[in-house]
Amino acid sequence: MLAPPIILIWMADERARLPDAPGRYGPDGRSPWMDVDWREHQRWVTVGDRRVDVVELGSGPPVVFIHGLAGSWQNWLEQLPVFARDHRVITFDLPGFGSSEMPAEQISIPGYGRWVDALLVELGVGSAAVVGNSMGGFIGAELAIQFPARVERLVLVSAAGLTIEHQRNERVLAMLRTLDKRLAAYSGWVGAHSDTFARRPRPRQLLFGIVARHPEWLPPALVAEQVRGSGKPGFVPALDALTNYPIRDRLGEIACPTLIVWGADDRLVPVRDADDFERLIPNARKVVWQETGHVAMLERPEAFNRLLAAFLDEEPGERVGAEAAAGAPDAPPVSAP
Repeated sequence: MLAPPIILIWMADERARLPDAPGRYGPDGRSPWMDVDWREHQRWVTVGDRRVDVVELGSGPPVVFIHGLAGSWQNWLEQLPVFARDHRVITFDLPGFGSSEMPAEQISIPGYGRWVDALLVELGVGSAAVVGNSMGGFIGAELAIQFPARVERLVLVSAAGLTIEHQRNERVLAMLRTLDKRLAAYSGWVGAHSDTFARRPRPRQLLFGIVARHPEWLPPALVAEQVRGSGKPGFVPALDALTNYPIRDRLGEIACPTLIVWGADDRLVPVRDADDFERLIPNARKVVWQETGHVAMLERPEAFNRLLAAFLDEEPGERVGAEAAAGAPDAPPVSAP
């Protein structure tokens, strides 16, 4: 069992007082999502002449969850039923991923931003809190820049968009385009056998070790759901789009309160990007968890949900404090490693 992780929160120019994280790595006991009949909450919605898979449950202030590259709506299983208790939660498979069709236009980050806006119009959502992981965070930031009235609050979980602008490799992209159908077929085969692979420690490590710090400590059922949506045609075009759209100089246009959540052991997006997002977005704060990888919402669901709930419950002008985020007002100050 891991020692409790240290949570680091920087708020404006002062260091908040926070204790060690209260939760464990991974879900504690049986997760609420396992008792939901998801078929009751899934439906097809047509946006731009293409069908997309949308999941919606609960009522109240809307919260929109956006998955990342090679992901699907199941990336938010640990959050959806929890926040549906007092929010209208909305998630979906982005065009080209999960069960959604490929978009009519070439995949791009601005295009995805416009698509999310169009979907929310179709669903009758005016403004919402937007939570995005990896590429989903990139899209959330783009949405907040293109359509500022649409985003009341923004949460970036290991968001792409900064370091990746320097990682474009035309040779690798050309090779991936050549192998696209074979990769999709192989990934699809793995996805179809996700339950079998997820139950075995070694395959689970191979499949999920790049995104999670300790995949062996995550429930096989949760890992299986993450792998199940792989092998989709949007992967290579979206990877191309990720590396071909600089956003750094526009982050200062984000006007809404922004929470940045990162894993110190993220192998895909370096933790220094969290520092840059916080510095470049005017009203931003960051949280960094030790012994955590690229999917903090799955690796630390209890702590993540507590923090997100506190952020969503803030009054205008209020900022999440140590007590709300960690539940211990008398904790000693912590320092960065």
